[in-house]
Amino acid sequence: MSLTRAMSGGHDRGIISMEDTMTVNVGTIDRILRAALGAVLLYLAFFSGLSAFEAPVWKYGAAIVGVVMLIVAAVRVCPVYSILGVRTCAR
Repeated sequence: MSLTRAMSGGHDRGIISMEDTMTVNVGTIDRILRAALGAVLLYLAFFSGLSAFEAPVWKYGAAIVGVVMLIVAAVRVCPVYSILGVRTCAR
């Protein structure tokens, strides 16, 4: 994201234009699936008691992915979708 500068009255102020803001690219179904996957991964990592998630790599790996899924579901912006130019929501 670039920050455009505008001179106003001799004072330098940073102005972020509308095209620089993050655009929504995650649709409703995608959002629900991401939230569910995030919640399941967090449950598996911390509350399931499964031996597969006893190893720190799997436990914290699942927790990190789960948190990322919940954040993307909440803000409706997926950085990977932005890079690839994918949108799962209506325009």
